Amino acid sequence: MTRPEDRPLPVHYVLSSFDKFFRMEAAGGIALMVCTVAALVWANSPWAASYDGLWQTRLTVGVGGWVLSKPALLWINDGLMAIFFFLVGLEIKRELLVGGLSTPSQTIMPVAAAVGGMAVPALIFFGLNAGHESVAGWGIPMATDIAFALGIMSLLGSRVPVGLKIFLTAVAIVDDIGAILVIAVFYTASLNLAALLAGLAGLALMAVLNLRWRIRHSIPYLVLGVVVWFAFLLSGIHATIAGVLAAMTIPAGTRMNCATFVEELREAAEVFEMAVTPGKNVLTNKEQQMALHSMEHAYEAATTPLQNIEHALHPWVSFCIMPVFALANAGVALDAEVFRELLTPVSLGVFVGLVVGKQAGVTGACWLVHRLGLAAFPDRTTLVHLWGAACLAGVGFTMSIFIGNLAFDEGTSLVALAKIAILFASLVSGGLGYLVLRYMAPEAAADDPENITQA
Repeated sequence: MTRPEDRPLPVHYVLSSFDKFFRMEAAGGIALMVCTVAALVWANSPWAASYDGLWQTRLTVGVGGWVLSKPALLWINDGLMAIFFFLVGLEIKRELLVGGLSTPSQTIMPVAAAVGGMAVPALIFFGLNAGHESVAGWGIPMATDIAFALGIMSLLGSRVPVGLKIFLTAVAIVDDIGAILVIAVFYTASLNLAALLAGLAGLALMAVLNLRWRIRHSIPYLVLGVVVWFAFLLSGIHATIAGVLAAMTIPAGTRMNCATFVEELREAAEVFEMAVTPGKNVLTNKEQQMALHSMEHAYEAATTPLQNIEHALHPWVSFCIMPVFALANAGVALDAEVFRELLTPVSLGVFVGLVVGKQAGVTGACWLVHRLGLAAFPDRTTLVHLWGAACLAGVGFTMSIFIGNLAFDEGTSLVALAKIAILFASLVSGGLGYLVLRYMAPEAAADDPENITQA
């Protein structure tokens, strides 16, 4: 019988619930959604002035003549989002090395789907906005918000084949590469060559640390990454590009192979066990402390800085940076004047591009590649599954809002109209994708151990 003093305290249940939530695949999307709703409510409440005032508050950092002063909104969009793009860069590098984009056979289908899913929405937007000032926003409907898309897909559990999840992730990664190129090439207004050369020099030094000197500690890369970010910020190229380029220099190799790792762990475990002394604990047992240090050293040598940094950043990006971005950027005043302008070219271009263009581009590209015999559908998926994934690719949200901020001048009606269209289009695309995968796509085999394990 369990004694009362041995029962878990209520706080343990609370902490356990939080831990389960943060481990959910959909948790990041839920946090984004909560902050989006909060931003909309706040921006349309009697306290709307405080919403705008908060994000326009100037924050200044610097020493001596090196001073950087920007509104809080720009610190978020240029600073925090650089960390997000750094994580995106790490994910891109991992996918190219060992993931769904590491072999030609795995690459053809998602690359074709992503290209179709970027080209068709951009053409739709361009066609509806040609000759208007809003044509500069053609990059807005190209983007996919992978956090929301995978979050919605995870709600379907084992009904979704694992191959479809891998496919959508690979599509989103290629989509991110396209968005990064669009930002770098088409949304750079002016160029400071001296600052750009300084940033490139920093990147070159990071590459030397990795390829020449074989430095595996994360700190030098992170310090140089900040320098590169600052240089790119001054150069005129959007600072988030620095995050992606810096990620490409992070080491992805280990200093210890599997056999050596297992041998060192076994030896350290034996030392730890033999050092057990009655009346002593780890705090006072030097032999056990040395054994634990050996295990820690072996772990660091057998893992890569890329995966360690990615693992460390992921919760911060999912539950801090992205929700703060949504809170700062999704607050749009939903007044009568804005609703009267919802049928303007910019709103129609964004909405039709994300909802219709993504479906047509992704599904059409998959069908064509399969029809030509260039690549097969992912395991246990049909064209209906891919249609559902194409609908989810229309959830642009974070990336679309980010590009919209670059395409249009801050405070103009174009920004507000684009954001409203993005929100509506993402809601429609997400709901449609869920319905297609839930009620129209064949259910994944229940006896598939891979689905059971990873769903």
